[in-house]
Order: sequence, then C-alpha cells, then structure tokens
Amino acid sequence: MKCTFSELRDREVISTSSGTRIGYIDDMEIDTESGKIKSLIICGRPRMMGLLGRDEDIVIPCSDIEKIGTDTVLVSVKDDELYKSTKNRGVSLFE
Repeated sequence: MKCTFSELRDREVISTSSGTRIGYIDDMEIDTESGKIKSLIICGRPRMMGLLGRDEDIVIPCSDIEKIGTDTVLVSVKDDELYKSTKNRGVSLFE
C-alpha cells in the first residue's frame, strides 16, 4: 500500500495491546540517507488549555506498526512504555 504524508496525517493511532486511543499522527521522522520513515510522531496533549505548554511528544518506531488502515493505524506498544517519560517529568506546578 502506498500513501502520501497528507493521507497518513491525522489518522488515529490505537494500541492493540490495550485497545486505547493514543492520539493522531502529526509528523514523521525520516532517514534522509535511505529515504525511509523511521517513526511516527504524535504531539503531546496541551496542559491547562495550552497555558502550561504541552506534554512530551510520543514517538512510535515503524517497527511497532502492525497495520495501516484507511482511518486508523494499529500499533503494538504498551501504554506504560508510551507515557514513561511524561510520568517522570519532574516536579509539577501543583505539588
């Protein structure tokens, strides 16, 4: 299956291990030497309506992609691995 970035962008990403929605594809990381896609990037969620910035971006390696459908992308990655870096971010403003 061939598709362009504009066709792949804004597709929903779902974890096959838990069935949870991870987010929507916002960007891609491309190896410029080989021209192959290395990973998909999902931008972090806004905190406090964007006033406190965003959570860290989620980077999903292409090796974790199971299936690319017309509306969704299924990935085989555990939720605790995705959000590991955002949970240990440091001291919160409200702590």
